[in-house]
Amino acid sequence: MNTNNRKVKSVPSKPSENKPKEVKPRDKRKYIDFKIKVKKGDPLPSFNDEAIRLNKYLSNAGICSRREADVLIQTGVITVNGKIVTELGYKIAPTDVIQCNGETINAEKKRYVLLNKPKGFITTMDDPQGRKTVMTLVRNACRERIYPVGRLDRETTGLLLFTNDGDLAKKLTHPRYQARKIYHVELNKPVKAEDLDKLLRGVDLEDGKSKADKASYVEGGNSREVGIEIHSGKNRIVRRMFESLGYTVVKLDRVVFAGLTKKDLPRGMFRHLSEDEVSFLRMTKNV
Repeated sequence: MNTNNRKVKSVPSKPSENKPKEVKPRDKRKYIDFKIKVKKGDPLPSFNDEAIRLNKYLSNAGICSRREADVLIQTGVITVNGKIVTELGYKIAPTDVIQCNGETINAEKKRYVLLNKPKGFITTMDDPQGRKTVMTLVRNACRERIYPVGRLDRETTGLLLFTNDGDLAKKLTHPRYQARKIYHVELNKPVKAEDLDKLLRGVDLEDGKSKADKASYVEGGNSREVGIEIHSGKNRIVRRMFESLGYTVVKLDRVVFAGLTKKDLPRGMFRHLSEDEVSFLRMTKNV
């Protein structure tokens, strides 16, 4: 499996008289070709003074579609702060009180935050033992309460998605949808080629047989580095699969999750998904 990218082609930008051409470091890893609009260094959006269209608010609240919301607005059953609003395209602020037929609507904006998890953090909302949790790394991401989708163990690094979208979280963690996960694994000794074949055929674990979708040496690496693709959500599955073959995982890094990559996302940092990425996750059957 190729997790290194030594043939990255950059598109030259037009020279500027006042601004020198930015030279970006070469990305050593190859990722799935997926367009990411949010780039490293982009400012995080402000949520305190964000205004959205009334029809979008009603749609986010699960009342109806945006088109149906326009009909409701025009019929005069929607009020904003006690006043009837019939204007299409009307924008509301987070502090406004929205009612439909006299009932208050509470619509929490859906958030999607991608973290490049470092070592030493556990994937839990809080820990009675006082250990560091991933929630401390995303506490400033948004005002909404978000939750991790799946988990990475304490010593595993890489991609971890957070959201308050329960439907999408369920989709990404349910085995039926087979969310793709690619890991860069470093072992304590060289990996035999026949053991890679065993991973593809399946190995017996205490909770049943598990197999990799793909497994190969990392291009440009050594025989102790392996790329493995799986869709199983079992606890510590990658570590246990290699342990069953007599190996110890030294480093484990999740480089792809459901088509999302670590491109331009430093370790310990997070970013918000673009609308295109969210649509991709929602619409694609197998991610």
